[in-house]
Amino acid sequence: MPALLGVGVLVTRPEQQAMPLCRLLEMHGASTLRLPAVEISAIGNRRETAAQLGALDAFDVIIFTSANAVRFGASLLDQKRDLTLAAIGPATARALNQAGYRVAVQPPAVFESEGLLEHPRLEHPAGRRILIIKGSSGRPFLEEELTRRGAQVVTADVYQRAPATPGPAVLAALLESFVAGAVQVITATSLEIAGNLLAIATPELRVEFERVHWLVPGERIAAGVRDRGLAAPLLQAESADDHDLVAALVRWRESGA
Repeated sequence: MPALLGVGVLVTRPEQQAMPLCRLLEMHGASTLRLPAVEISAIGNRRETAAQLGALDAFDVIIFTSANAVRFGASLLDQKRDLTLAAIGPATARALNQAGYRVAVQPPAVFESEGLLEHPRLEHPAGRRILIIKGSSGRPFLEEELTRRGAQVVTADVYQRAPATPGPAVLAALLESFVAGAVQVITATSLEIAGNLLAIATPELRVEFERVHWLVPGERIAAGVRDRGLAAPLLQAESADDHDLVAALVRWRESGA
């Protein structure tokens, strides 16, 4: 019997990233619903950005902060295979690998900025030039901490995020799914997604949100969700990688909790 048979999961990732997770969940027996809480779009002009950055081999490390950073920013690498690339987590590393690039720097444990900063290449970066390819309005911690440690940090924003704005009919249909018992788990793979979900919820949906489990990647997101007033039970995955998310659900089901 599939491990997740009978589990309905509301997948809230941006549209382009939702389908792989949905397929993996369904392979394990879950049923899925989609409600993208964030919309992703490219920003900037590739040629202008490349000209501003100059020669990429002048950077000691080039950090990609997400799979979306790879999606919208890998073209800046211009097929150069000898650059030292860093990925903030397994999903980002996989995206770089699929684009044909080797990742030299990854977090040894925690798949967040804090974990990446523990890598020997970034632990003592004074005097090094580091490029961060990222989305606009993202978490500034990595840039600030590398600068504090003495690195010369340059950033390139290659995509932007905007809160999704589902209409009344979409929210009404989603409420019907909750009332019918079709959803047992909500994914919230970032604090931005969690905040957007809570912001767009009608009062009736907000009540339903408290009745189900929320699946989050790691302690920082879990703590942030609690800070936003959510009291629903939380399931913690090791990272936001699709396989880690599904593995956390499987462990939950197998535990009988």
